[in-house]
Amino acid sequence: MKFVDEASIRVEAGKGGDGCASFRREKYVPRGGPDGGDGGDGGSIYMQVVEGLNTLVDFRHSRLFRAKTGQTGMGRDKAGKKSDDVIIKVPLGTMVFDDDTDELIGDLTKDNELLLVAQGGFHGIGNARFKSSTNRTPRKFTKGSEGEARNLRLEMQVLADVGLLGLPNAGKSSLIRQVSAAKPKVADYPFTTLHPNLGVVSVDIGQSFVIADIPGLIEGAAEGAGLGIQFLKHLSRTRLLLHIVDLASGKDAVQIIEDINTIVGELHKYNDSLGHQDRWLVLNKIDLISTEELAEFRQAIVKGLKWDRAIYEVSAINGLGCKQLMWDIYGWLQPQSGDDEELDEYV
Repeated sequence: MKFVDEASIRVEAGKGGDGCASFRREKYVPRGGPDGGDGGDGGSIYMQVVEGLNTLVDFRHSRLFRAKTGQTGMGRDKAGKKSDDVIIKVPLGTMVFDDDTDELIGDLTKDNELLLVAQGGFHGIGNARFKSSTNRTPRKFTKGSEGEARNLRLEMQVLADVGLLGLPNAGKSSLIRQVSAAKPKVADYPFTTLHPNLGVVSVDIGQSFVIADIPGLIEGAAEGAGLGIQFLKHLSRTRLLLHIVDLASGKDAVQIIEDINTIVGELHKYNDSLGHQDRWLVLNKIDLISTEELAEFRQAIVKGLKWDRAIYEVSAINGLGCKQLMWDIYGWLQPQSGDDEELDEYV
């Protein structure tokens, strides 16, 4: 399915049904009095998170969502029926903005969460409600109010515990294929990954976390170069970044350090808090270089970056070192899961 992470739609809630002006007319009851009923409320429009959806592509074809008007009130004190609400199904991680004011209406981050985006109109009042001791035959009634109408912008941000970061062809897709059931396309040319891929890493029974393969970044990504700016936002929801480094690219240690700093610079340009997010280095493709070269690369990178955080050596293509990396990530995520303040900083 084509991945679409932004869409613009219009929602129009239903108008409230008008009240009724009616008088009781029966044989032998010459002055039956007013019996006009109220109208029904107009239908409202809600967004609801639905499990299994992972794209906003349907909104490229359906852009207008309109609820029906409430039923008009009737005689014999019969109220009009309220119109059914319209439920718009969206994926987990959808942010809803008012497209005219840029106001954030809601951020849908829980399964089955409901968000009211357009309130239906209030029903009109029938003339029976206006009867009083001084006005026995009121002809007054009110019309239903108009429903809300809005232009909305939907943005989907991937919800994952871990995000994979790096240049194109660093081996991110290969790693997610190795450690999860996700099967993203793998090939040797730039931007093989055209959209984020989510994979569930199961380290043991009942012990798992979600990992996201984000398209490779290049210099200028924060300004829109390549595919960068479209996908940098997906990293902002993750708790941990794995910075994948290709050791078999033919570059020396100095060039590799420059590439790492380039990526970090793009993170800071896009969002400074993203640049300071927890990040581990993962030296990939160790099966393609000698043990001596690996030791030299590691020493030069740690020294050049003054790196004092976690660093791992793996081969994503054959799984070497991947299992231990996944277990360590799972262990690191456990105490983080209850740290709401830290999560809120990046969301």
